[in-house]
Amino acid sequence: MSQRIAVVTGAGSGIGRASALALAKAGYAVVVAGRRKDELEKTVSMAGGATVVAAPIDVSDEASVAALFKLVKDRFGRIDVLFNNAGMGAQAVPLDELPIEKWRQVVDVNLTGSFLCAREAMRMMRAQDPKGGRIINNGSISAYAPRPYSAPYTATKHAVLGLTKAISLDGRADRIVCSQIDVGNAATEMTERMANGVLQADFTTKVEPRMDVRHVADAVVHVANLPLDVNVLTMTVMANDMPFVGRG
Repeated sequence: MSQRIAVVTGAGSGIGRASALALAKAGYAVVVAGRRKDELEKTVSMAGGATVVAAPIDVSDEASVAALFKLVKDRFGRIDVLFNNAGMGAQAVPLDELPIEKWRQVVDVNLTGSFLCAREAMRMMRAQDPKGGRIINNGSISAYAPRPYSAPYTATKHAVLGLTKAISLDGRADRIVCSQIDVGNAATEMTERMANGVLQADFTTKVEPRMDVRHVADAVVHVANLPLDVNVLTMTVMANDMPFVGRG
């Protein structure tokens, strides 16, 4: 097929929705995956007639992820880009007060979900003709500079960076490229609390600047469009005035 095929997880809102729509506008056929069927269908309705297919799944469930990629193979025959975007955080509480169930939930979605989707994508990319493709992982500035009381989110995003590097290395023989985009303060539902003030490294509370989510979506399209002999291993896209560069 001449049209390139992309899969975007967590595409029912925020960065996932914006990126899926940007990829569709750039000419991709896009499979939008996520837990909320109604929000996925809203993403489809916003695509202006482009080829966008909704696939309600749970990225932390192996069978659900396998079903997603079977749908992609049956409908399109190949995959060119996977944007591993689905993610979640936990309540901001001291580590010793964090329920183990919440820790496991964040690990299952942010890390295991990224692994499961990448594994299925790599299986397809290795077997298809022409072989190869690109996996883009949604990392976070939190992987390098955690916020107070963010152990589950920070630990998983740090681990995603290791996953990105491992995939980038292991995929070389089959022209499978892996990139990571670390996002800081994109204006989405997840960051609305920043407008009211969030906890800082000195444990004061301050309002933080945010940026338009379309800049993240543009970055996803840019990386997706690169030829497979080129990689942006990591990219940071952030609100310039956010408290990240400098001492806390």
